[in-house]
Amino acid sequence: MFSKTADPTSAPAQPRNQGPGGNTGRSVLGADLRITGEITTTGSVEVLGEIDGNITANGLIVGHEGRVTGSVTAQTVEVRGKLDGKVTCDSFTLRASAEVKADITTGGIIIESGAQIEGRFLKAKG
Repeated sequence: MFSKTADPTSAPAQPRNQGPGGNTGRSVLGADLRITGEITTTGSVEVLGEIDGNITANGLIVGHEGRVTGSVTAQTVEVRGKLDGKVTCDSFTLRASAEVKADITTGGIIIESGAQIEGRFLKAKG
């Protein structure tokens, strides 16, 4: 019934969850999901459920109730829940509620008071 004419001087609209560099969206894996297998994306992943497998992404957020078991390769990793495995990233953030058992290779680390870590940190080469 109603329509709006596009402004010919404006930039073309980007598809939802996509920026100028391609698929840079964020996928949210809900609390009711349990996934076994490999996840690969050029965007970011927020895990609220359970993942048992490897994750390759631009960014990873493990939510308060989230749990990841496996290898993670990402630019940025932020953990609020549980992570068990091996991590390779540029920036690693442990929030106060985090419980991590992993060997972490990273260029930068932020650890909030209260976070629990068992494992070791290695400096990224380069």
